[in-house]
Amino acid sequence: MTKPTLVVSQNMPDIARRSFGEAQATLDWVGMSHVHQPLLVKDGDVSKAVQAMVQVYVNLADPHAKGIHMSRLYLLLDEHAETRPLTAAGLKLLLGSILESHHDLSTNAFVQFEFDHFVRRDALISDNQGWSSYPVMVKGTLLGGEVVLELSVEVQYSSTCPCSAALARQIIQEQFEADFADKADVKFSDVRAWLGTEEGIKATPHSQRSTAKVLVRLASDMDEFPITDLVDQVEEVLKTPVQAAVKREDEQEFARLNGANLMFVEDAGRRLKSAFSQDERWCDFWVRIEHHESLHAHDAVGVFTKGQKDGYLPIP
Repeated sequence: MTKPTLVVSQNMPDIARRSFGEAQATLDWVGMSHVHQPLLVKDGDVSKAVQAMVQVYVNLADPHAKGIHMSRLYLLLDEHAETRPLTAAGLKLLLGSILESHHDLSTNAFVQFEFDHFVRRDALISDNQGWSSYPVMVKGTLLGGEVVLELSVEVQYSSTCPCSAALARQIIQEQFEADFADKADVKFSDVRAWLGTEEGIKATPHSQRSTAKVLVRLASDMDEFPITDLVDQVEEVLKTPVQAAVKREDEQEFARLNGANLMFVEDAGRRLKSAFSQDERWCDFWVRIEHHESLHAHDAVGVFTKGQKDGYLPIP
């Protein structure tokens, strides 16, 4: 579309540039949220196109300044997205550029990207594949001259209740006793056939779709965002990630994995805390796990951190 020809005045008013005669209150953060920004994200060695929702801020440290220059924030964000993939090293550069654009007003900068991260996953047994989606947040803070980069993912998995499994086994034992107590000799073939009937398996344990929300602070020497690595770490530790494409053999294997990995919310938390504590890529971590109960109308929740001095607080 052709832009109309306009005569642009060279003396348009710029209210934001005006200064207060008397000192005013300073502000911790001023900027923009809900900025829609397409960009490439570097995930290990692979660059992926995403549609991100962005927040970008600086502080207003000059007590005489009326406001910041929001258009500078937007244009810097857009220029960064157009010219390079989002990486840990690139986010550090962006934070520096944002702060430089407001060098006379600000001392701190903040940027946050939120997007869905898609990974092509193989089925457990069959040759099928499907897409798994993970909400991701990438955050960079330049505060007091120190850069902090953080990465957050959400991973869904299945959790089968150990207590429910024990109660179900007891019912099956009692049904077995009722059906075979009057038989002096029990044939293997009869027991095997009985186990395959609905009458034999009179109870099943309850399980639920569960969520692990993980926030990690990256080591300062990292240049990339290991998004898929972090997702894989969670799924490998918990063993029962939700599946995309499944056939009967995949569903059966999923049932086996659930039976082999019975877990309360405390069990899932201990597994993840142990794995994250041994990983030098994560300077600190905060994790919230939610088991969306099928027995109760409420959820079972666990929250934990690495426990570092001046680190993340274990606040739900």
